[in-house]
Order: sequence, then structure tokens, then C-alpha cells
Amino acid sequence: MVKWALGIRLKNSTENEINAEIDAGSIIRTHLLRPTWHIVSSDDIYWISDLTSSRIRSAVKFRDRQLGLTESIFRKCNRLFAKTLRDGNHLTREELIEELINAGIGVDNNRAYHIFLRAELDGIICSGKQKNGKPTYAILEEWVPVKNRKNKDEALRELALRYFSSRGPATVQDFSWWSGLTLGNSRLALELARPNLISDTTENMTYWFVDPLNNQSPDNQDAFLLPAFDEFLISYRDRTASLSMVHNKKTISNNGMFYPAVLWGGQIIGTWKRDIKENHIILTLNLFKDFRIASDKILRKAISRYSEFYNKPVRNPDHFQ
Repeated sequence: MVKWALGIRLKNSTENEINAEIDAGSIIRTHLLRPTWHIVSSDDIYWISDLTSSRIRSAVKFRDRQLGLTESIFRKCNRLFAKTLRDGNHLTREELIEELINAGIGVDNNRAYHIFLRAELDGIICSGKQKNGKPTYAILEEWVPVKNRKNKDEALRELALRYFSSRGPATVQDFSWWSGLTLGNSRLALELARPNLISDTTENMTYWFVDPLNNQSPDNQDAFLLPAFDEFLISYRDRTASLSMVHNKKTISNNGMFYPAVLWGGQIIGTWKRDIKENHIILTLNLFKDFRIASDKILRKAISRYSEFYNKPVRNPDHFQ
């Protein structure tokens, strides 16, 4: 789904092309912004991590204590990772967990996740080359040797410009949610970026964006199979413009799981699921009852794009529930 999130935005791209960029170290999967994984350009990983890593550490600190993970344990794990992964020795999560166990470090009860998370936040590890189709970890300074850094004001301004130019119109509250920054720092970032932004106020909310030409009605000629946790939805605190409250629980679970969604005309009109086999993909669309598309030609175009990305035929394209 992470690769498809890129593929759906890059015209005519394929999974193999995305894999090549991952294996070249051009794009990195690591923890940034909020306490979750993000795909980031290697050009941006250092300055974004500098800006947001301390907030993520604070957000998970209580859970770390619950798991008995002390600063001493984190330092021990970081040293082990640095030693084991050095000289370009990229290893899978499972291989590194085995190293942790052999060193007498407990990995049960989700401790492993927090150990890897902390090593990423400390700038020790990041994603590396894939091994037999599995993601690996690498030493960040080896894998991304060029350290593009910015001072705080430069980083705040740049992050705000990136957000509002790609996701606007949006509010400062949306930006604060997406970035993981405090509302105070989010307002400062907005102020720094303000000369390059345009605003519009409606219903007592101020929305910021870059190009008014992009603020147009959605194109109803295309539908999109959004991956789980897609930025189209998760980038905003308030998602009601695209996802009605009636269908919210069908798209986002009570524990915060974002399901793959079908987008048409700027609205989420259903969900979908896939089962990738060796030689084909089984795909099922579950459209909400109050959405009717005049022709399934639009949906078939979206399915065809998905098939092209993976270079595999899609079966069950008629299974529109």
C-alpha cells in the first residue's frame, strides 16, 4: 500500500520503478512528523527529523516506561544496530530482532517496535535495500551521507509551504495534526510561509493554499483506489468535506485504522480490498449504497491503472458490492 500511495500519484509509474528508488536510497521509509511511518525523500530526511523527532519521543515516552524501556536499554540497542548494520550490511526486521534476543534484550509486548522507532528518531537507522522482497534497515549516515539540514525557522517555513501547496486549502489545525508540531509552532510556520500563501475564510475557519487555480471542483471523469492511510484523508483533522459522517466508520475504524477507499468527484464513495497472488490480483470494491456512478467505465479505468502498476491482471473487476 505504501508503494501504491506513490504509484497513484506518479503517472505511468510501476511497482518495479518504486522498488528501484527504494533500493537506490532515493526514498526512505522512517518515522517522521507524527508517531508513524512516512515515505520521505533522502534530500529531506535530516531536516524533517531534526524538526519533529523530539515531539515523537515525547509522544511515546509514557508507553516506553510502561514497557520498561530505559535510556540505557535504548543506548545498548542503538550500539548493537550500529555495529551489526555497519559497512552496508542491510538486515530485515526479523534478522535484527534475532540479534536483540541474542544480546539478552526483550522484544515481547511490542517492545521491538519501540526499539526500532527510537533508533530511527535517534538518527541511527532508516529503511535500506529490500531483501527478497522484504524491507530492511540500514545505518542512516551510511545510506544517506549527504546531510541537508535547516535551522528551525527555515524548516518550519519549508514544511508549511510543502503542506499547504500540496494539501491546501487547509487550516492551521490541519497542519498541526499532520505535522505533529505544537499549535504554537504550526502558527509560527504558517506566519513564516504566509507571503507565499493565499487564504479564504468560510464558516469562521481560515483555509490556506498556494494556487487559486487548484481550488476547483473535482474532475468527475476519474475515480481513484486510495491506499490505506492515504494522505488524501489522513492529512486533515477535519475530513467531512470528502467523507461524510454517515460513512466515516465504514472508512475509519474506532481504533484509527484507515481502510483503502474509493475516491470519485472529491468524495469517498466506498472501500476496497485486494489479495495479491503470484500471477494475478483479486480486487473487490464495496461501494456505499447512496453512491451511484452512471457508468462503471470510470471504475474500470481506476482498476486498470492498479493492474498496470503491479503488472498483473486483476480478477473480480465485476465484483462491485
